[in-house]
Amino acid sequence: MKKYIAEFIGTCVLVTMGCGTAMLVGCDAVNGSGYLLTALAFGLTIVAMAYSIGNISGCHINPAVSLGVLMSGGMSSKDFCGYVVSQCLGALTGSGLLALIFKLGNVKDMTGGYGTNGLGGVDGSNTAGLLVEIVLTFIFVICILGVTSKKANHGSFAGVVIGLALTFVHILGIGLTGTSVNPARSIGPAIVNAIAGNTSSLSCLWVFIVGPLIGGALAALVYSYLEKEDA
Repeated sequence: MKKYIAEFIGTCVLVTMGCGTAMLVGCDAVNGSGYLLTALAFGLTIVAMAYSIGNISGCHINPAVSLGVLMSGGMSSKDFCGYVVSQCLGALTGSGLLALIFKLGNVKDMTGGYGTNGLGGVDGSNTAGLLVEIVLTFIFVICILGVTSKKANHGSFAGVVIGLALTFVHILGIGLTGTSVNPARSIGPAIVNAIAGNTSSLSCLWVFIVGPLIGGALAALVYSYLEKEDA
């Protein structure tokens, strides 16, 4: 149970800090600093959580990462299910907190949708958005599997590397899909946005669930092949 609580807290913090930063500074291409601040917010949250809850749950805080770990033999199916539920509830809670803070403080949401992901950067194309999410998640998850491998010798620097990797994929992905690479991170804001009366983000939500899961699964398959010693 403690592992699930840790995943809940970690994902809640990720959405609160990452999406919250996007809501505050915006992610307009004209204002490039918003891109970098949002990318850093997500990346630095991973670093902070890795050294806070990493020793308890592994700090997946992402169903796509958990799927990659499951397929690599690093966790049981039962724990996988528990992690995913905890992550989604954490993301929903984080989005709810942001909605409350921004409403009570009368703060303008610069994203217009609680930091939801969208397909505006790829001209509304589901196919392009799906490809973006698969590629970015593949890069992110294969980095995680590599840096946390028993054969790796990164020691206490693993959390920093993973945080930088998430920042890295956000720099490209924000302008295309808002960068999900994390189904829970997309589900939370989309549900809160729908509760607020804007259901448009629900129509493409499947892209940000299916894409990251495919990317995570592919990363696990490829890394397992690369890591396997030749006979």
